[in-house]
Amino acid sequence: MPNIKSAKKRVRSNARREKVNTLVTSSMRTAIKNFEKSVHAANKEEAASNLNIAIQRIDKAVSSGLVHQNKGARLKSRLTKMKNAME
Repeated sequence: MPNIKSAKKRVRSNARREKVNTLVTSSMRTAIKNFEKSVHAANKEEAASNLNIAIQRIDKAVSSGLVHQNKGARLKSRLTKMKNAME
């Protein structure tokens, strides 16, 4: 346990940031999984809406620095290819 005042504050702020970061990352993963489920179910309308949601969540994670820019681009590319293969 830290003794210095600024170190104690850092522990508190890190805990708050960890909650937000976990929320953003898990919502991104959930959106990707929902999109993949709709693709496997061959539901084009649902897949299109889930793709937009997944791309928004990926962009949010990239902009906050939780996911590297290249990984975000790779994920979006793969998801878009999956949607295009349905048609």
